[in-house]
Amino acid sequence: MDITLKEKYNTEVKSKLMKELGITNPMAVPHIIKIVVNVGAGEAVSNKNVIGHVEEQLTLITGQKPIVTKARKSISAFKIRQGFPIGVKVTLRGQKMYEFLEKIIRIVMPRFRDFRGITHTSVDQHGNLNLGFTEQTLFPEIEFDKIDKIRGLEVTVVTNARNHEKGYKLFEELGIPFKKV
Repeated sequence: MDITLKEKYNTEVKSKLMKELGITNPMAVPHIIKIVVNVGAGEAVSNKNVIGHVEEQLTLITGQKPIVTKARKSISAFKIRQGFPIGVKVTLRGQKMYEFLEKIIRIVMPRFRDFRGITHTSVDQHGNLNLGFTEQTLFPEIEFDKIDKIRGLEVTVVTNARNHEKGYKLFEELGIPFKKV
């Protein structure tokens, strides 16, 4: 039986990071806090059904009910008024967070065409990983016949790592496939 990502972190990754980064306190070891999945749906201004479709698809992908994000301010060039629904997002924590990250590593990334790895610049200066997916059909829960339009989604994996180096090390040990420089 294969071990889960959470078990791998607790048994292997945590101790390895303590040695490599010179950390003595086990509570100071970098770990994942949450994963935020966001889908922008700007076309919701002209088509009110879009938000419902996106919500449904994000629920299938993440296994959790998303919230609708609204415009913070009006932008006349895009015909957006303050308070208009313009996107959908989900924040995953705990077990669901680890299961979702495992699904991305083991199922979604291998489905990319000509995938050579994620660039190291995907980890920002605070140690968070930012991924962009061009289409929701990469996820196995989405049936191609039942989608109205191909939409991209953004995934942000938030950590308590204080810098790029610690965040990169954490994701490398968890099995995120980075490009070899």
